[in-house]
Amino acid sequence: MFGVRAARALRARTWRSPACCPVLHDVRPYATQAPQAVLEKVATDTSAAKSGMDRTIVGTESKSFAVNMFRGQVQTEQVFPFPSVLSEEQEQILRELVVPVSRFFQEVNDPAANDCLEKVEDSTMEGLKEMGAFGLQVPSELGGLGLTNTQYARLVEIVGMHDLGVAITLGAHQSIGFKGILLFGSDAQKKKYLPKLATGETIAAFCLTEPASGSDAASIKTMAVKSDCGQYYTLNGGKIWISNGGLADIFTVFAKVPVTDEATGEVKDRITTFIVERGFRGVTSGPPEKKMGIKASNTAEVHFDEVQVPAENVLGDIGGGFKVAMNILNNGRFGMAAALSGTMKGVIARAVDYAANRTQFGNKIHNFGAIQEKVAHMSMLQYVTESMAYIISANMDSGATEFQIEAAISKIFASEAAWVVADECIQLMGGMGFMKDAGVEQVLRDLRIFRIFEGTNDILRLFVALNGIQTAGNHLKGLQRALKNPIGNANLLIGEISKRVKRKAGLSTGVTLSGSVHPELNPSGELVVKAIERFGGCTEVLLLKYGKRIVDEQFLLKRVADSAIDLYAMVVVLSRASRSLSQRQASAQHEKLLCETWCIEAYARITDSLDSLSSSSAKQVFKNMRAISAAVVSNGGTVAPHPLGF
Repeated sequence: MFGVRAARALRARTWRSPACCPVLHDVRPYATQAPQAVLEKVATDTSAAKSGMDRTIVGTESKSFAVNMFRGQVQTEQVFPFPSVLSEEQEQILRELVVPVSRFFQEVNDPAANDCLEKVEDSTMEGLKEMGAFGLQVPSELGGLGLTNTQYARLVEIVGMHDLGVAITLGAHQSIGFKGILLFGSDAQKKKYLPKLATGETIAAFCLTEPASGSDAASIKTMAVKSDCGQYYTLNGGKIWISNGGLADIFTVFAKVPVTDEATGEVKDRITTFIVERGFRGVTSGPPEKKMGIKASNTAEVHFDEVQVPAENVLGDIGGGFKVAMNILNNGRFGMAAALSGTMKGVIARAVDYAANRTQFGNKIHNFGAIQEKVAHMSMLQYVTESMAYIISANMDSGATEFQIEAAISKIFASEAAWVVADECIQLMGGMGFMKDAGVEQVLRDLRIFRIFEGTNDILRLFVALNGIQTAGNHLKGLQRALKNPIGNANLLIGEISKRVKRKAGLSTGVTLSGSVHPELNPSGELVVKAIERFGGCTEVLLLKYGKRIVDEQFLLKRVADSAIDLYAMVVVLSRASRSLSQRQASAQHEKLLCETWCIEAYARITDSLDSLSSSSAKQVFKNMRAISAAVVSNGGTVAPHPLGF
């Protein structure tokens, strides 16, 4: 197979481990828990000693752009200039892989056949294994390719362009399936499991969701009880909708373990992570689920009946299961954005090919304004998604520890942008787009799940808003402490008071991107700065008005999250287009157009969202929505009688 030479070369390289992100202390993974629970936890747990997340107390600065924008501040380190993290050697290795991987998906893999069979064809699976595609980030000394996050993103992008069913099979295996072993596994666990996982000899799956616990992961029923001899845990329970569930040999399983508090003697159930082998007696899986999309990806129930799991198979600490889950999910989100940027690129190529060749009313349809608007917006959405994916992967490769908000934003944005692009492609192609042979209807079906799994976008929006608001709240608490010693903190307090006075008067607080943005993009940079200043002011107003009660204001939190997403999107395209202009790339002027147009439209959306936080008409709309929803739920469906009266 054409990937073997490159794979062997990679195995000889030194592996660079992906960075771990910090986590909230004892917080359920925001991707998998009930909104109210996560909101209350994020909003109230502001102790630096407990959470490890307080990077915004006076005197301690966060390097995260997203964290700082909630304070109305700009921290450019992780976004300007657009990061370049690949060494010449790493770039050469990637070049050696891109061509054969692309050729494999063009000549060997058949997405339509996979979809029809509802499995990845055996020949495709064998080819992927031979290329080393199942161990892209496993250390070379353990049989993997040892790719950095950025290298991984580029290959995932190619897979996403051609077949999302295969992308999920590979991603469920390594992005979440055995990622916990990479991040938290002991040396013994890594040596035991990773070599076979890297070659695809064994397949991995991530087991968290249960029938009674979708978003509310803390309500899982699966239990693991330690034996009297202490040598094993007896595992009982079941998991549903597990990607690779019917194929996997190794499972990362989350279960409750009774733990005795040494101080009080009280026994509490604590979520703990286990490495479970299918070969352990009592592990079974159900038949493949019938799904709307990603049919080639195996999805099945997994059951554990009196399974004896050796004590040495505990992954991480007893009771540290949510920490493991959060880190796994955080570390994998950028890959979703990379894959979907590839999906969009492929879909846009189909749309453009059709528009350039289809004649209506005596003219090629790409000359019509309605079509031009579609193509332009599709292109902007792809450009933003791609920019997000590679800024975040570069941050991770550079050792950044704060990227949880950015990662969540990238997942939300990518999954929604890809859906719009595929839908618009079908609309542009008309009846042809609706036909199975065109291939776009399969892409649309496959895309639908991305707004749901690994954290529904609704819950992730709440996470983005509340996590950002929490950091702003910590900063305000720091100011309150500074007020207790006004003389010692005079300069600080004067600066903060000056900012608030200027903000209230509609004046600039001194935030600037001057020197970071290319001169040709200064107008776009000024829009970003204006939006950030206003966004920070609105966040502070919400904090002062609602305090901890902000968790109940989900209409407002959604608008805060939407603004944060648009803001981050503005800055990543501003950074990327600035680099292109500075380097005088052939596409620089085109990227300038993409950036300018995106920033103008995003600024208008942000303005509307922030206006709605305080407008009386918006409050009335929110009140009406609550009442409408309550009536429909109470009635068991629509309330208004049929217009014909019978």
